[in-house]
Amino acid sequence: MKKIAVYGKGGIGKSTIVSNMAAALALYGYRVLQIGCDPKADSTIALRHGNPLPTVLETFRRKKNDFSAEEIVQIGYAGVVCAEAGGPVPGMGCAGRGIITALEKIEAKGIYEKYQPDIVFYDVLGDVVCGGFSMPMRGGYADKVYIVTSGENMSIYAAANIATAIRNFQDRGYASLGGIILNRRNVKHETEKVSELCEDFQTAIIGTIEFSELVQEAEERKMTLMEAYPDSETAKSYWRLARMILS
Repeated sequence: MKKIAVYGKGGIGKSTIVSNMAAALALYGYRVLQIGCDPKADSTIALRHGNPLPTVLETFRRKKNDFSAEEIVQIGYAGVVCAEAGGPVPGMGCAGRGIITALEKIEAKGIYEKYQPDIVFYDVLGDVVCGGFSMPMRGGYADKVYIVTSGENMSIYAAANIATAIRNFQDRGYASLGGIILNRRNVKHETEKVSELCEDFQTAIIGTIEFSELVQEAEERKMTLMEAYPDSETAKSYWRLARMILS
């Protein structure tokens, strides 16, 4: 089982990238599980065509431990198994601690054993790399971490914080940094700025997604781009990125 965590600043497009990679790998014939680790619980929404999915934390609040694995997963496009950690009641509780609880419940309910994924994606919010949000990279959940960034300053700042957290854990046998995914926003000197980030952390850009309005159009149709526009150039970028991560 290949376990991958994808981090990035909120709004940078990591959920879109993860969902399209998950779809691509599922279309290749792999069993894929995608777990959204963001209180917004929207990581897998395009794979689910917008259909509602109770989050792990919401279900836990309602039923305590009296629920099954089937109640917190949904089979999405191409057979991708979807789960959403969710978050605390707004204004109450800690989102980071919620992620820890949700991942523990997913494990306790036997989701990995039941669905036997070849590949697991953890889609993790990276604005704050606190103990809870760092759980996928340090709790034995992920083997590799990939960071999504653009050339925008705040996105690079968040990416540097995430890479620093990974480096701080490197002597403890936790997940290692697999590389940077450049999701272009067409800002000035974008490639140069992201390449400089890679040099600082001794890593590389493993894939580039060009800006395309088709991504937004697919999301408006409540689909991944792999489903809505499978022959587009951007879809080919997702295929290449999925193959790179497999290798």
